[in-house]
This record gives sequence, C-alpha cells and structure tokens, in this order.
Amino acid sequence: MANLFPEREFFMRSQGNVRFIKISSRAQKLVAGGIVVALLVWAVSMGVMSWLQYRAAADRLSLLEREAQVATASERVEAYREDLGSVASDLERRQTFIEDMVAALPSDAKAGETVTDSSSETAKTVDKVSAALPEARSLAELEARQLAFVERLTRYADRRAQRAEEAIRKLGLNPTTMLAGAEREAMGGPLEKFGADGEIDPRFERLGLSLARMGALERGLAGIPQVSPADVAAVTSSYGYRRDPFTGAGAMHSGLDFRGPTGAPIFAAADGTVSFVGTKGGYGKTVEIQHGNGLMTRYAHMSRFDARVGQKVEAGKTIGAIGSTGRSTGPHLHFEVRINNRAVNPRPFLEAAPDVLKEARRDTVSRSAKARADG
Repeated sequence: MANLFPEREFFMRSQGNVRFIKISSRAQKLVAGGIVVALLVWAVSMGVMSWLQYRAAADRLSLLEREAQVATASERVEAYREDLGSVASDLERRQTFIEDMVAALPSDAKAGETVTDSSSETAKTVDKVSAALPEARSLAELEARQLAFVERLTRYADRRAQRAEEAIRKLGLNPTTMLAGAEREAMGGPLEKFGADGEIDPRFERLGLSLARMGALERGLAGIPQVSPADVAAVTSSYGYRRDPFTGAGAMHSGLDFRGPTGAPIFAAADGTVSFVGTKGGYGKTVEIQHGNGLMTRYAHMSRFDARVGQKVEAGKTIGAIGSTGRSTGPHLHFEVRINNRAVNPRPFLEAAPDVLKEARRDTVSRSAKARADG
C-alpha cells in the first residue's frame, strides 16, 4: 500500500520565491478513501432509485392488466343475481368514498368534473341488469354514473399531474426524484378493505394512484422557493466562490445575502414545515424550513424569531427579522436552498419560479373554465 501512495513533494515558484509542499502518504490514503466512499454512496443511491422506478413501472403494468379484466356486463348481471343486498352495500360504500374524496379536493378540481354519461359497456350493463332484474335497474344506473365519474376524474388528475411535472422540469428539478421522495414519507393507519369481497375495482384504484401522483407533484411544486425571503432590492453577495470578508481568502458562499435594516421582516420562500429554530454556529440565529422531497431552505443571521419548530408555514409568511448575529459584518439575511443537504444556487428558483407557477395556475384556470363550458 505504501508503494501506491509514496510521500510526494511539490514546489511552487511565485515572484522569485520558492515554496515546497509535502503530501504525506497518510493524507493521500485519506483522500483516496474519501473518493471510494463517495463512489460507493453514489452507486447505492443510483441502485435505490433504479429499484424504485422498476417497482413503480411494475405496479403500473399490473394495474393496466387488471383494468383490462374489469367485469363485463354478463359478469355484473351474475353479481346482481347472486346477492343484490351485497351489491347495494358495495355501491353505498363506493358513493361514500367518492363524496369524501371530492370534499378533500381543491375547489378548482370540482369545477366541471360532474357525472357524465357512462361508456357503452356500462350502458350495456344497465340494459342487461334491467332485463334480468328490473328491481336492480336503479342500482345499475348508479354504478354506471359512479364509473363514468371516476374515469373522468382520473383523466383530470392525470392532466394536473402532467402540468405540475412540466413546471418542475422547467425549474431544473427531477419530478421522478420528487415522487420517489414522496414514497419514502412516513405513512400508516389501520387496514380497511374496500368492497364487499375486500377487493377494489381497478378503476377506483387507478383513480387513487392518479390523485396521489397529482398531490405529490403539486406539493413538491408548492415547496419550491418562489417568494423573495426579504423585501430588499440589494443582494450584496451571490452564490459561489468569493473573497471571505473576514480572512480575505477565497471561500465558498453557499447562499445569497440580502442587505437590509435590522428588524426588517424575513419571509418563508415556499410552503413547508419549520424544522429548526435556534443558533447554529457561524449562521447565528437561524430558521430552517423543510419543504419535502429533500428540499430545505435556511435563513441566517436573524435578530429575532417569528416561527416555532413544527409550525406549518405558507410562502410569504413572516418567520423572523433581519439581524447581524453569528459570523456577520452587518445586518443582512443569508438565504440558502439545500437539496438532500447539498447547497444549490437559490437565484434560479427565485427568478424563474414565480413565472412558471403563474403559467401553471393560469393553465389550470383555463382548463377548469373549459370543463365548466363542456359540462
């Protein structure tokens, strides 16, 4: 091993002066070890991401196969004939499911998404059930209306998810990564089977998946920094390498500095949950907000706090005030954006996000208006 990392000596000449720099074998081994560890971490993370994508693709394929096997008109007649009471109970549970789901959706999701005429298959089902069991006609019509509503709402959720995905890509982020992060979020609760036999019609399951995808992408979009964290025009220091104000040497500056008077308000740059309030080394008084999917914003050198850990905040909410605590030469806000604890340049988000989000919302409004007109 020593032969691979012999002690090395370099010399530098500057303005007639010569300096010698020695790099020990141990230092070389530490650097090489760090590179190997970094490569291993990268390989593992890529493997996990590939597995998540494979699993999602397999789940979608399985669901599509089940959709191709939904009950035919003849099979539904047999179900009605065998146990009319059970079918009625099943449809009542479906109706409760639909009503609860619609109540939880934002107002624009309801606009125009009314029950429409069923497909030719459900119309055929109504006719066959009515001919075989006239007393079950109303139930068959209810089921047809439910399925038509579910399929239309699924298409609507897919359109909204697509718009959110396009907006996220415009901001330079990966929506697939966001969805993978949403899958890892803590979830739980009692198991409640749906349907008389513990099964769920694949069209209902498809709707649930579409709504979950839409919700995850739209939450991710809302968590992207989009509001200037300080109402001041002067950015005194940008992201990147600069001359350190204390040492004069080159150093990495991992955020943006907004100069302003002590006490000026600081705003949350996006929707999220406050995860840290306190003093953090050279940052001084600091607030950190988690926005989901590994995205976090940090607000430093504050003079006071107007937020508490665990508090949910919306974009533009006041969370503190500008100060000069910590390693600071004067009153200003140091603002960082971190993805999986890696600092990224906040400027592209603050500059592009308002226009991208405005366009996405305008598209949603126009589509809702069209849906109302069509309905």
